[in-house]
Amino acid sequence: MSIKIKQLPETERPYEKMELYGEKALSNAELLAIIIKSGTKEESSVTIAQKILNLNPNPKTNNLDFLREITISELTRIKGIGKVKAIQLKAVCELAVRMARPLNYQKIKIKKPEDVVSLLMEEMRLEKQEIVKLIILNNKNEIIKMKNVALGGINSVNMSLKDILAEPIKMQAPKIILVHNHPSGDATPSKADIQITTKIFEVIQLFNIELLDHIVIGNGNFTSIISEMLTKEGEI
Repeated sequence: MSIKIKQLPETERPYEKMELYGEKALSNAELLAIIIKSGTKEESSVTIAQKILNLNPNPKTNNLDFLREITISELTRIKGIGKVKAIQLKAVCELAVRMARPLNYQKIKIKKPEDVVSLLMEEMRLEKQEIVKLIILNNKNEIIKMKNVALGGINSVNMSLKDILAEPIKMQAPKIILVHNHPSGDATPSKADIQITTKIFEVIQLFNIELLDHIVIGNGNFTSIISEMLTKEGEI
């Protein structure tokens, strides 16, 4: 039978431990136990939290990204996790994603592809659908607007030139950057990605707009399509 939280020394109980030593002193299971709040007659909240962690397909990594992917239905299959607790856990995961975003994109200066990646990696790397974001910049390469311009499926997305160009033309913006994710986690550009990049690059010059980059985001990796194209041109 599992040891109850109340049977543990006060310094080992998640709530008391956090109060005494701070949140960084707690294990992943203990942090989850605080969200879960209570266990069952047979198991403590820490034991139930450990069962959630056991759902991680790569437990050796100690990475909690899998919590963003796990569904409410999967969580409620664990005894002691009802619908309300499952929803609370998912809400905490979403808060973590939103906390990773900058408070305000405007006036952030983009000097290199990595600057864009640092802004959007956490937001986009685990998305289950392909999302295309348009970043509009001024002459100083400062972001003045960012918006989603297309939403696709798991393996592809249709990028409309009209949707991409409408806002920059209206704003008379001089520069843009496109960013989209690959739900597979592999940031290697597809043939279609390269073709649409070439097409956009050619068309927007008619409107005196510069395409600074088209970045593909994977899970922890990325590719700058423009950089790759320039590298290949240099090799010819």
